Formats: sequence, structure tokens, C-alpha cells
Amino acid sequence: MRLSGVRESGGWVAAVLIAIATVAQLASTARSELLFRDGDSLVVPLLVRSIAEGQPFDWMMSSVLFLPELVLFGVIWMIGQLLALDVNTVLLINAVVNLVALYGAARFAAGRRRSGHAPIGWSLAALTAFCLLVATETSASRDALELASLLTTTTYYSATVIAVVLSIALVRRAYDRPRHTLLLPVMLAVVALVSTLSNPLYAAWATVPLGLLLGIAAVYSSSRQRALPLLVWLVAGTVAGFIARIPFSAWIANSGAEYAQPSLWPESVRYYADLLGERLATPLGVTGVVLLAALFVFAVSQTVRANDVGGRIVAAAAWATPLVVLIGAVALGTHAARYLEPLFFAPVLALVASPRSVRMPRRAALALTASAAAVLVIGAGLSVPRAVSAAQHPNTDLACVNEWVSASGQTGAGQFWTVRLPKLHLDDPSRLVQVDHQLRAYAWLVNQADFTPGEVTFLIEDAQSSPWSLGTNAQPMQVIACGQYTIYDFSPLALPLGPPHS
Repeated sequence: MRLSGVRESGGWVAAVLIAIATVAQLASTARSELLFRDGDSLVVPLLVRSIAEGQPFDWMMSSVLFLPELVLFGVIWMIGQLLALDVNTVLLINAVVNLVALYGAARFAAGRRRSGHAPIGWSLAALTAFCLLVATETSASRDALELASLLTTTTYYSATVIAVVLSIALVRRAYDRPRHTLLLPVMLAVVALVSTLSNPLYAAWATVPLGLLLGIAAVYSSSRQRALPLLVWLVAGTVAGFIARIPFSAWIANSGAEYAQPSLWPESVRYYADLLGERLATPLGVTGVVLLAALFVFAVSQTVRANDVGGRIVAAAAWATPLVVLIGAVALGTHAARYLEPLFFAPVLALVASPRSVRMPRRAALALTASAAAVLVIGAGLSVPRAVSAAQHPNTDLACVNEWVSASGQTGAGQFWTVRLPKLHLDDPSRLVQVDHQLRAYAWLVNQADFTPGEVTFLIEDAQSSPWSLGTNAQPMQVIACGQYTIYDFSPLALPLGPPHS
């Protein structure tokens, strides 16, 4: 194998080791709630299991279809079935793959190998910076301004994050090529099409900010010849993605337009300011914010210092993308921290905009490389038992619910944030139906085929459940306590489900 091939392979191996250590750290904190137990996070595992087990397909999704995420998790799920891995272990593997995919996209954005440049080393630096951000995030809240760790989940737009970085990388590669070619613009259009089809947020995170940068580049004659085709193909791919969503409309419960409420922009400012205040209330939060600020400043300096158009666009995207997304999120009156994810992943691209080699004596470079390799191997080796322990940590409350439901042979119901975790781990997930507090079928990120029985004989609740309003004086025949869960068994009385809604 040529030396360049060894270096590239070494980069991928190092990325895997960094990812393993990062995921193990995350899984050992309260943030593991989003990895293993969060109601939103479980849609992809629930859907993949539904398809794998041949259940009738009548899924109702949000505005996001999670198509790349489904493919990736499905492949890992099938491998996991062959190796007898539990679903939590599969989720951990998926988290590692997501982080390694970020390295791959960053490596592509770093440009080709050439004299005086170290794209592999700087790509690993970008991944390391991002993983340091992940390590500062430890809360269990899905609404916290701790957005780097969302990349490790199967649900919170992980594929869109990779697609945005890959789109910036394709623009950089197009400028690096000595001659104009349609291959890279067409690849950009394909990424835009698939990403927009799966998640319309791609248009806000990539098409708008990257389109603005390409529009500015098109003003200058020296970069116009590359900028215009890239801009046209990017916009065309995005538009085609929106058109491609039309056949899927039967499974989309919310187009996403309802989330835009421009009149609420003052409330949006206060909401995000409050989240920032909460983030700055802890030492780890301050560390994460300082690191992001440093990356942002470095991105601006790299934009000024870049000596080629491709590198300048990558550097500009590192700070312009977060800025455009933040302004847009506030202008639309949004109130969801996850929409600001580009503020956490885009700035690390500053490290690969101009990946020049750092000059040092050969022996010092070899010693540094060997030391870093040893630290990574030892760190990842020590992290594997932690990750496995976190994935396989016994949940006696969940086991109690699943044992009772399986033994009863009945069909019951629970509310969104309560029922999804037991549902995923049941031998027969259709035994638990997702409803609202009025016992109406809740068609949101769930298979509507579950509603077919039309009635249930028990209810399950926990602290996340709203008080029940059943419209009947019926009392449960028995109450089963399962730690954080409580089961109300009404059998033989059957409670009818109300009409479905989302």
C-alpha cells in the first residue's frame, strides 16, 4: 500500500477511536437519555423494527422522513440481529458511525493532498474539536443548548448535518479541480435532492447560506465560472427534493410550514437567550461556548487569509452558516434549540479550510504521532467497557412493564413520551398503542396500523404523562406499580380509542 493510502487509512482508524471514546463518555452521562430512551429518538428504531418484522406499513411521520438515517440504522440493525446485539448496542454503534461520517465529510472538505498541506491531520483536529463539544454536554434535556451531541442520535437530523458538510466539501472540491467538470455540481444536486426529500431543513442549513456564498463568488470574474453552475445545481437539487416529497405526502403529518411564526420573533430571541444563559451557568457549558467562539473567530481569520477560492468558501461557510441560520430561526419565530445545530458543527470547518502542514523536526513529528496513537488506542480500549455497561445497564422498571404486558396478552395504551420506550422493547410492539390524554389515537411518528383494534384494556403512565381525561367513570380493576411506570388494568372492560389526530 502506498504511503498516502496508509495515511488515509490511519486517519479513518483514528476517527473511529475518537468516536468510540466520545460516545462512551456521552453514554455514561445523563445525556444518554437522548441516545437510548427519548421518545423522539426512538422513531427510527421503531420504524426499522416494524419493517423488519413485516408489520403492515402505515406510518405517519413529521416533516422529516429520516430516509438516510433509516438506511444506516437498518443495515446496522440487520448486522446486530446476526450478532444477537440488543437495540441499545445498535444505537451506540450508530452513534459511532455518525461521528466517523462527520470525519469523512470534513476530510472531503479539507481538499486533496498536496505538498505543504496536512488535510488528514486537520480533519482529525476538526473531529476532535467537535467531540470536545460533545463531551461538554451532559444534561438529559432535549431542549438544552447542547446540540453537538444530537449528531449521535438516529433522529435529530444527523444525516442532514453530514449532508451540509458534504455540500460545502463538494463546492471546495469543484474549485480545487484544475478543469471545470459537471460531475461535482451534479453530485451537489443529488445531495441536495436526497437531503431535502428527507428533511426540508437542508434548504435552510445549506441551500440558503451556501447559495449566498456562491452568489457572492459569482460577482467576481475569477470565480464566476465555477460559482454559477454550482449555484444552479444546488438550487435545482433542492427544488427537485421538495417536488419529490409530494408522493410521500400521505405519510407526512406536518409540512413544517406551521413552525414558522414570524410575529413571535421577540419571544424567539428571549427563548434562545434563556437557553444560552442556562448553558453558561455551568463550567462545562462555559467551556463549550468559549470553544465555539474561538472557532468562530478562527473561521473569520481563515476567510481573510485564504489564498484560494475553495478554501475561502469553506472558511466563510464556517461562520456564515451559523449566522444565517440563527437570524433565520429568530426571524421565523422558532422555539426549538435543535434548529440551531449548524452553530455547533459548522465552525469546526474552519480547521480544514486551509490545512497547511505545521513544520517540526521529523523525530518530533514521529514521537507526537506515536504518542497520539497510543492515547487513542488506550482511550478507546478503556471506553468500550463503559459504553457496553451503559447500553446494557438493567432497567428494572422497563422490564417490569414489558413482562406484565407480554404475560397479559392484552393491548394497552400510553402517551407519546411514556409509551415509546416500552413499545420498542416489547416482543410484540403492537401491544402498546400511542394515544393522547383523552385516549384519542395519536398519529405522530408511529405506525397507524397499531390503531386497528380500536380499543384497549389497560393504560400505562409515568411522570411525563398528562392527567387522563377518559370521559368515563370506569375504574381500573387493578393497579400495577413498576417503579417509574404505573399500569391501570381495566380488563375485562375495553376502552374505545378516539379518532386519530396528529
